[in-house]
Amino acid sequence: MARGCLCCLKYLMFLFNLIFWLCGCGVLGVGIWLSVSQGNFATFSPSFPSLSAANLVIALGAVIMVTGFLGCLGAIKENKCLLLSFFIILLIILLAELILFILFFVYMDKVNENAKQDLKEGLLLYNSENNVGLKNAWNIIQAEMHCCGVTDYRDWFPVLGENTVPDRCCKENSQDCGHNSTSSVWEQGCYEKVKMWFDDHKHVLGTVGMCILIIQILGMAFSMTLFQQIHRTGKKYDA
Repeated sequence: MARGCLCCLKYLMFLFNLIFWLCGCGVLGVGIWLSVSQGNFATFSPSFPSLSAANLVIALGAVIMVTGFLGCLGAIKENKCLLLSFFIILLIILLAELILFILFFVYMDKVNENAKQDLKEGLLLYNSENNVGLKNAWNIIQAEMHCCGVTDYRDWFPVLGENTVPDRCCKENSQDCGHNSTSSVWEQGCYEKVKMWFDDHKHVLGTVGMCILIIQILGMAFSMTLFQQIHRTGKKYDA
């Protein structure tokens, strides 16, 4: 009975990690496409030029692929080394998530101020070469969220000139509508709008975060269960 349950657990873990690995391949592919087609897509911060949407997606896809591969191969081959590596990687990711979560809330005010200042400095990259992705990202955010600049529309004046904002800041978008006209633009900054969006969807984000946490804990528990059984028996299960 126990052997049959563990054998079932082995194949369930293999199937789960196979799906996990395929998802990682898809995420990595999207990241590479963004990097090739959009250049420095959404590189809002000059202090962290590598912290772009494309690079983040590529890194996430690579981590998912490696983790899924270790879990998949470790389960099907009943390899203690791979299972232990899978467990350690999940544990490191879990601890990193918890540390970042705690630090974010402890230093929330400081993070907000530094983020605003860094984003304002990043506006200077708006019309620079090889930053079409940044320009497109700001245009999409301002048009979709009905906002302008970081804290307000005046953030654009040092970049584009006095009383000049991107056309996407206009309440009624048209060619050159942002030149020398600030009476019909969105006055609220995008930083506060994004924070409001997160506040409005915090229950969804919390649910997603809880599901990810449960999946990580279950993955760690299953891998350690298989590891301990292999260690005790010293032989593979009958398939």
